[in-house]
Amino acid sequence: MNIWLWSSIALAAVVGMALPLQALLNARLGALTHGALFASFVSFAVGTCALGIALAASRTPWPTLRELAALPPWLWLGGLIGAVFVFSGTLLVPRLGAAGMICLIVAGQLVGSLLVDHFGVLSQPRPIDAMRVVGAVLVGIGALLVVRPWRVAT
Repeated sequence: MNIWLWSSIALAAVVGMALPLQALLNARLGALTHGALFASFVSFAVGTCALGIALAASRTPWPTLRELAALPPWLWLGGLIGAVFVFSGTLLVPRLGAAGMICLIVAGQLVGSLLVDHFGVLSQPRPIDAMRVVGAVLVGIGALLVVRPWRVAT
């Protein structure tokens, strides 16, 4: 494998390791302030400022208003999905724990990804095959073993 692939794998793993911490920090912020919705807003505001600084520092050109207006409206759903993700994580970590929440989110992402790949949403189709289904089922079983919904709360 080449260095770019290994670097990409490492970056994905590090980002994945940071997601539970993000949810925990947001949940604590919500507990110490005005709830999960406020904490999610603060998370997005801080992230927006950080990305704004990165855009300015990189001198990335901005599209014109005409170019933005010509984009399909559904492209803006990415931000809405991100907001739902951050809010849900902030809300669910105290209820499910960081590991349970992340496992269930990963299982959901895997099912969604298989469907997006299979139907070729915004890319070439990658049909679901038996090995991918087995992998998804194993991830689902792993998520259930971490969450253990059958366990009586103490």
